[in-house]
Amino acid sequence: MNKKILVTGGAGFIGSHLCELLLSQGNEVLCLDNFFTGSKKNIIHLLDNPNFEFIRHDIINPITIEVEQIYNLACPASPVHYQYNAIKTIKTNVLGTLNMLGLAKRVKARFFQASTSEVYGDPIEHPQKETYWGNVNPIGIRSCYDEGKRCAETLTMDYYRKNSVDVRIIRIFNTYGPRMLKNDGRVVSNFVVQALEGSDITVYGDGSQTRSFCYIDDLIKGMVAYMNYPEFVGPINLGNPNEFTIYELAQKVIKLTNSSSKIIYKPLPQDDPVKRKPDINLAREKLNFNPKTLLDEGLQKTIDYFTNQLINNNNL
Repeated sequence: MNKKILVTGGAGFIGSHLCELLLSQGNEVLCLDNFFTGSKKNIIHLLDNPNFEFIRHDIINPITIEVEQIYNLACPASPVHYQYNAIKTIKTNVLGTLNMLGLAKRVKARFFQASTSEVYGDPIEHPQKETYWGNVNPIGIRSCYDEGKRCAETLTMDYYRKNSVDVRIIRIFNTYGPRMLKNDGRVVSNFVVQALEGSDITVYGDGSQTRSFCYIDDLIKGMVAYMNYPEFVGPINLGNPNEFTIYELAQKVIKLTNSSSKIIYKPLPQDDPVKRKPDINLAREKLNFNPKTLLDEGLQKTIDYFTNQLINNNNL
């Protein structure tokens, strides 16, 4: 049966792709966003769909609506953006999550908390299982996001235990694809834009630190599968377990863009994780989750997107 679904942060990178998928399944989708990092251009093609509704709203403030499912994605997710206004970031994670959990409680909606691999901090365990409690600096420049998301998980579990709210918690690992922001400071968008513009490619540290990159289509399929999976609170890791060094990523981007860019090195930012790789055995077991998009294939789609963006901007 088709459902009425709320997506907070629905005009963002992940949120807009999620709205598309939910609409394609015949659901009614209510998209909330304050455009802090989301963009109207990400959802403009959805506005004529009779099953889609957009409301400009900040979840720090309560809202009263009737829905059956809530995907809580609202929060700046790149270091550049969440550090720009750290207090706003932690308010979104704490007050915003409280408001959405309160709404879920009142209307008896299933609540889906989009958490992050950042709850593991700079991990001592590798790869990271859901049972790992993490290694997080509570007073660092990334803490507004890391600890904010950890607190949001706590709130979600307490609403589940104390108020019987039907909840799901996922931890999203590095995700990339079309509609990433050009200036979000994430490694994929940074490298692709720098390569396309012929600028130096900036590697922080010596490039040996690792990440595991999941293409957006794989992620959102896993998210929807988990939202509709019966009676499993989580948390559950969603990401691609194939691990690459940052240097390897830079080399791939240079090759795929046929760029003349040179790699330069800068100091590693404070609290930047040295390793990041999800253990997705739980997602495989419960959801049959198995990311299918190879890094070269996903990078090419992302490069094509940014190529079009740069051409359009130059033609303005």
